[in-house]
Amino acid sequence: MKIKLGTFNLFQFVEPPYSWYTKKDKFNERQWSEKTTWIRDQILKMDCDIIGFQEVFSRKALRDLVKDLGFTYFKIVDVAKLSTKNRYKYVTTTVAIASKYPISNIQAVEIHQPSIEKHHFGKDHKDPFKFSRIPLKATITLPNKTELLVYVCHLKSNRLNEFEYVFNESHSLEYKKELVSKALEGKYSKSLRQRLCEASSLFYDIKKYKNKPTVLLCDLNDKEFSITIDALSNTKYHDDKSKEGFVLYDASHQYNEEVYNPHPEAKEAKRKATSYFLGKGNVLDYIFISNDFNKENEDKIAKVTNYTVLDDHLQDNKDGSLLQSDHAQVACELTFI
Repeated sequence: MKIKLGTFNLFQFVEPPYSWYTKKDKFNERQWSEKTTWIRDQILKMDCDIIGFQEVFSRKALRDLVKDLGFTYFKIVDVAKLSTKNRYKYVTTTVAIASKYPISNIQAVEIHQPSIEKHHFGKDHKDPFKFSRIPLKATITLPNKTELLVYVCHLKSNRLNEFEYVFNESHSLEYKKELVSKALEGKYSKSLRQRLCEASSLFYDIKKYKNKPTVLLCDLNDKEFSITIDALSNTKYHDDKSKEGFVLYDASHQYNEEVYNPHPEAKEAKRKATSYFLGKGNVLDYIFISNDFNKENEDKIAKVTNYTVLDDHLQDNKDGSLLQSDHAQVACELTFI
């Protein structure tokens, strides 16, 4: 049996006459029709059984759209809030999940308070910590009776363009933690601190279900090799002395596309960016899998047999279009053994 999962940042999914954040930012009926038509076409191209969505304001409109495409089950754990001064202006957004298979349970991910204190959140914030967008977790029953735990999240963005460290594959966890600790102790890089608190809460929630097959569909708003990914997946980020390994693995690293008749001098394919800023591409959208799907695990129940980034719409316009999306979509195929 094969299943396919995807993640899709919809980029301001707001049905008219509503606006997002400011009164003037809204679609007219023609624009909305064009945007939703493109989203439909993109979902068909993704060809997924389960999709996690980000930037969901108009939940009922999305529910109806995906239902027409065969996604019988649609869930959220939060509702986008409207301004108290303008009942047609949204001031918050949410995530959502759509599935062709039954969702037997849906819950919001809870905050892990010790992680909040560890990251010095309380020192600079008068208000209690809260997720920028509340992550959800859904238990989905697959046709082979496997119960799959699927998380969907959209971590804090760096809209203020604060200074944040950029890491690469050669940087050790110890090196990353040493540099970032200076930012956490100071009063800068607040967005990074927020993301690390959010990622840590997700880590501890996922760790509770380490014996259950798990997938995370997400817009992390952070780059490949970032310390946010360590906070999300690596036990040693949270406990240096722990002998446990990872609770999640980047599904992209589990799949190598076969190249037929490769050129002798051909270099390894570069990972596709999923978003652009000032013309520079970054990987911000990911699918993570638990050890149950890890190719190195002899007891795995399935393996990654495809990993696709749908980015054609970003080739001509790297900033994306409000009538489409400013993110690429990611789809991952799991084949059960």
